Amino acid sequence: MAILHKISAWLYKNLLTPDPDDYVIRPVSARTLNVKEICESASSRGGADIPAPAMEHAASLFLTEMGYLLCDGFSVNTGWFTAGPQVKGVANSPKEQYDREKHTLLFEFHQGALLRKELGNVTVEILGVADTDAVITQVVDVKSGSMNSLLTPNRNLRIAGQKIKIAGDHAANGVYFVNQATGERIRVDDSDVVTNNPSELLVVIPPLATGSYLLETTTQYAVSFLLKEPRTAVFDKTLTVEQAGT
Repeated sequence: MAILHKISAWLYKNLLTPDPDDYVIRPVSARTLNVKEICESASSRGGADIPAPAMEHAASLFLTEMGYLLCDGFSVNTGWFTAGPQVKGVANSPKEQYDREKHTLLFEFHQGALLRKELGNVTVEILGVADTDAVITQVVDVKSGSMNSLLTPNRNLRIAGQKIKIAGDHAANGVYFVNQATGERIRVDDSDVVTNNPSELLVVIPPLATGSYLLETTTQYAVSFLLKEPRTAVFDKTLTVEQAGT
């Protein structure tokens, strides 16, 4: 099968094993595309037989209806991905009902047969060992269970990485959410940094407005000493608040 696609990836030190030559491979996300950009790409490549605006309109109608049906309890199989509702949390008696404060309702998406088939057309280019002065590798929204995607204001966010411990007395040090639309940088209050370790932070997400955000950590931490000037790690994926005040 011909190789049609290439994904770039960096090597990161595997901190979970004692082997000094053990690395994990992390793909590089070029950027996040929205429905409009995907339709424009299909039109410009010649893969679509209708104009990009018409495709965008049809795709938006499809996705809206899919979301509606998912909320009614249906599961979806598009061939490219499957999706369905899930409830996280436990019931402590046979008569217990759903409780928004105790249980978490979410939708899980998994790759479908068509996307798995395309894996044979994709190769991975290893770019080498990544600069790990400070890096954010993964975030998990504790309330929703979402990984590298959603933010729930006023709830916990678990941040994994390397050399991200907030340390030093520089005024810029801290955890920030940067609003993509306005450029506003919202700092997490020091008292809301619950866990502060070199490879893991647990913070309370500020009361963010609905929108898209970048996550940044700024610190002088450098294992055995403090840097004279702070350095900033920026997570390479956009995080979304879908509904403020939840």
